[in-house]
Amino acid sequence: MQVVLQLGHSSFVNSVAFSPDGHTVVSASADGTVKLWDVATGRELRTFTGHSNGVCSVAFSPDGRTVLSGGDDKIVRLWDVATGRELRTLAGHTNPVWSVAVSPHGHTALSGGVDPVKLWDVVTGREITALTGHSGSVHSVTFSPDGQLILSGSRDETVKLWDANGHLLKTFSGHSSPVYSVAFSPDGRTALSGSWDKTVKLWDVASLQELKTFTFAGHSTIESVAFLPDGRPVVTSDQYGTVKLWDVASGREIATFAGHSESVHSFTFSPDGHTALSGSCDKTIKIWDVASGRELRTFKGCSRAVQSVAFSPDGRTALSGSQSHDGTIELWDIASGRVLRTFKEHSAPISAVAFSPDGRTALSGSLRGEVMLLEVLSGRLLRTFTKYLVDSPNCAAFSPDGRTVLSGGERIRLWDVASGRELMACEAAESINSLAFSPNGRAALSGAKYESLKCTVNLWDIASGCELRVFEGHSRPVTSVAFSPDGHTALSGSEDRTIKLWDVASGHEIRTFVGHSNNVCSVAFSPDGRIALSGSWDHQVKLWDVASGCELRTFTGHPSLVISVAFSPDGSTVLSGDRDGLIILWDCVTGDARARLVSFKDGSWLTLTPEGFFIASCPRAAQHLSLVHGSDVLPMDRAYDTLHCPDLVEEKLTGDPNGKVKIAAAQLDLDKACLAADSERDQDCHMEEDDDLSSAGSEPFRRWVARQFGRIASRVHGKPLP
Repeated sequence: MQVVLQLGHSSFVNSVAFSPDGHTVVSASADGTVKLWDVATGRELRTFTGHSNGVCSVAFSPDGRTVLSGGDDKIVRLWDVATGRELRTLAGHTNPVWSVAVSPHGHTALSGGVDPVKLWDVVTGREITALTGHSGSVHSVTFSPDGQLILSGSRDETVKLWDANGHLLKTFSGHSSPVYSVAFSPDGRTALSGSWDKTVKLWDVASLQELKTFTFAGHSTIESVAFLPDGRPVVTSDQYGTVKLWDVASGREIATFAGHSESVHSFTFSPDGHTALSGSCDKTIKIWDVASGRELRTFKGCSRAVQSVAFSPDGRTALSGSQSHDGTIELWDIASGRVLRTFKEHSAPISAVAFSPDGRTALSGSLRGEVMLLEVLSGRLLRTFTKYLVDSPNCAAFSPDGRTVLSGGERIRLWDVASGRELMACEAAESINSLAFSPNGRAALSGAKYESLKCTVNLWDIASGCELRVFEGHSRPVTSVAFSPDGHTALSGSEDRTIKLWDVASGHEIRTFVGHSNNVCSVAFSPDGRIALSGSWDHQVKLWDVASGCELRTFTGHPSLVISVAFSPDGSTVLSGDRDGLIILWDCVTGDARARLVSFKDGSWLTLTPEGFFIASCPRAAQHLSLVHGSDVLPMDRAYDTLHCPDLVEEKLTGDPNGKVKIAAAQLDLDKACLAADSERDQDCHMEEDDDLSSAGSEPFRRWVARQFGRIASRVHGKPLP
């Protein structure tokens, strides 16, 4: 049994599919993850991580034991549903994969995208053949019910029919816009195609002739075509989040599914045809009743995406800035995993957070154009340096002496901390993504966005505001810059997936660190300057040897895009934050994750160890955890008292020096704990009529409170009383 954190997707949901038995659904997202959900409860069962970019399409195997996925990383992956383990990689595409399908017998698979459609042997992972013929990218592929035919729809406005060996049988022409969806009827005799020309065409497979064209004028786009299990052809049209289901034969509207706040990318039916599934750009998945159009359940995440993290100078606390619209910043206690304070001064997503050199104040920037100075101890707003500037700051940094502050947007501005007065402003050639002060405070580095073709790192003189030097070499926007502790060298991370080391005096490139497979979003030097740290959209955090450029270690465990990374002041630990809202504390020596910290949109938070022990701000926060065994999911209250262990969380955060967490994990039996909790609950529900509830300290009273308001426990400073 596993403890699963309910995070949901942090970006567009591109594809959804029902399992053959209809009990689970799988979803693919632009956040780079594939997730498995329980239909009955709406709970997340597991996350399949391995793609280094957005995932565009998913499909179940006929027996429901495996899932196939394809995405922007040009890879098709096969997953084991029971464990979430990657079974096989189907490599061969040189461009993004937008559609995948598994044959009815489960031995072969299709993948289509910018490249020609490929037919794969699923067992061996070998490419059988490429289906060449389309002159545009392929958006939809599918097998006939008997597996003997293949259908593909393309941006070249055609539909092509192939045999099971990949030989072209027929090209169906007639659409005047890209074809985005194709489907076979349950008996395989007819096929449907839907196009952005707002028409749906019904084709006879045997005669290879067009039977009928249906026009849906007045509707935005035809997003999906399908046949219901009873053979009725249906089509969905997307009206900016409202999906309409039409009977193709009669043109009659069957149902309207209203509830998504943004466009719907994927829509499919359950095996029995009674329910439907939709995935949307609003990051949610919804299950609908087909007959009435009523929404039955929504699968979504409730965490706050992390944009920036920073350690305090003494390493005892850390700041995290959220991408949520309420502009939340949290102060975490590293020793206990607790949130000490929440700052809510901003009214827009946070772009940057930083501690002052003495740790007494914090700097924060938001996408609304605000840069604020906050008192850490009290949480009080001390000063606002900018207020709704046109050039919203993307980054901000303290000077080494803490007397001045830099902010960067369309301009680089220098501010006096004591008075809040602007001391200097210089026009940058490009919008600034990242800023860093030199150790002596006399110069600053900036990384630029992709508005010209330069993608440069620039060195500035603080006193005059003049540009001293330009470091050229990146081919995409520079997302992050950092000075070495001695100021002689600098690091830059870029959307070109590389990290570069520069000689500051000359501006010459010393070396390039290659290893990430997606945008590098954050870089940092270790306190001794010997190690470089990087975080990437490929979900990975890496350590590099500065002297040789060799990769030292990769930290894997983030389910989503890593946005920000930081070293502790002693260099022993690393902090990283991702788009799913996870903050992970890593041990630099072992590469192991000590704990995952997450805050939720309702204001609650929790810290979870890899062993499943946690501390939570309130019982409500624990509702974001589930107990998962295979495809069965249980609520956390079944093992709350067993796993809610603040003392063990503290031990883990210090590295478990006495082995207490290891021993407790070895003795942990969640199945037994759940049975004990059920037995106790049943006993509480049979309270005798003569139980005395007059005493607040009596056991009957405690059982009554537990039944009315949830489980209770007596604790001091989070630790259970003996």
